[in-house]
Amino acid sequence: MKTKNKIPKTFIGFLVASVLIWLLITLSKEYVTTIRFPIQYKNIAQDKLLQATPQKELEIAVKADGFKILKTRVNTRNIAINANVLSRKADAKYYLLTKNQKISIQKQLPSGIVLQEILKDTLFLDIGTLVTKKIPLKPNLKINYHVGYDLAEDITIQPDSILVSGPENYISAIEHINLSALELEDVKADFKKKVGIKVPKDTKNLKFNLKEVTISGKVEKFTEGTFEIPYRITNIPNNVTLNTLSKTVEVTFIVGLSKFNEITKNSFQVECDYKFALANNLNYLIPKLVNKPSEIKSYKIAPNKIDFLIQK
Repeated sequence: MKTKNKIPKTFIGFLVASVLIWLLITLSKEYVTTIRFPIQYKNIAQDKLLQATPQKELEIAVKADGFKILKTRVNTRNIAINANVLSRKADAKYYLLTKNQKISIQKQLPSGIVLQEILKDTLFLDIGTLVTKKIPLKPNLKINYHVGYDLAEDITIQPDSILVSGPENYISAIEHINLSALELEDVKADFKKKVGIKVPKDTKNLKFNLKEVTISGKVEKFTEGTFEIPYRITNIPNNVTLNTLSKTVEVTFIVGLSKFNEITKNSFQVECDYKFALANNLNYLIPKLVNKPSEIKSYKIAPNKIDFLIQK
């Protein structure tokens, strides 16, 4: 039977102590190495805005003992890059020189870390001019009304436009802002709903002064009415006399129940243009409603053609 050789505990202790002493000696020495620091940009002018993500890290050559280098690598702090003074390359392209940031960066490094060199000499920024524009809102309505009911007035959006801030090249291309869909079924009463604003796709860094708006509508029951309305024939030459079989047409209209009693025969005016019939070689007149109440929803005229005879 074989016996296992056990490593003496004194040997293990000696080995651990040797490693610790070696580490202490090694980490006590001074080194020059590179460390990648995450960076953030500050003091960008208030009327300017980053249009694309800039460089996020900066590689810096530093000098320090091993302990401080190890600690800095484990807990790397952000370095602020001052972007208040930029040079322009073309259009929205700007740049800054890192050599002008050396003093500021050194002050932000941990104690005992000495900046030797910034490996990238230029940082490029895509910066646009920040503008604000008032843009109209476009609703997306899917509303089904109960039979016999409809809108009494136009739907209102409050507010009907919003202020949008962002880079000029994005803002100038926006003609309207869409709203989230408003879907209602079997509507037979007034409604008032909050609707969200849809952020346009393929745009960046836009700021809206509102996140939602109110859409409201007045709904009422509608009814049908009918009047016999005398019509007038216009543009008849002095030497022409027209005879028609009827002197009136029937105007059927749809109106809200609350406005029904306000509508009278005198609210309508129907005309037939003889000159139009002559120009289009028609042997009939076309009655048209030239004056009607704003409250009516729709209408129809019967008959829609009026035969005539020229009396010689």
